[in-house]
Amino acid sequence: MGIWLMIAVESLLIPVIMVAIGWLFRKRPPKNINPIYGYRTARSMKNQDTWDFAHRVCAGVWIRWGLVLLVVSAVALAAIVPLGQERAVWAGTWICLLQLIPLLGSIVPVERALKKNFDQDGNRKETI
Repeated sequence: MGIWLMIAVESLLIPVIMVAIGWLFRKRPPKNINPIYGYRTARSMKNQDTWDFAHRVCAGVWIRWGLVLLVVSAVALAAIVPLGQERAVWAGTWICLLQLIPLLGSIVPVERALKKNFDQDGNRKETI
């Protein structure tokens, strides 16, 4: 039973963290630009406006993608139970590795949103 609990925790950890941090960014985003905590890219750290905007967008992306990953991972977990312990350990590891794709890929929509709304200097683009 212990190995199955470990596999379940391992496989659901990334989606749960994505949802939790997304919720945290939505409710209590980092107030000031800092080098330790938050969505930190060159574009997001241009000024306070880009910083706040990036956290709003990142929060939405992580909550949505984290919930999708949570459901997909739970279904995958249910499918690996009949495989036996050794194969299930490997399958759980692969689930985690595959979860890194949307985790790291979430940078793309946030950076696109920043690029669409701000110029290279971090000034808001005029909307017509």
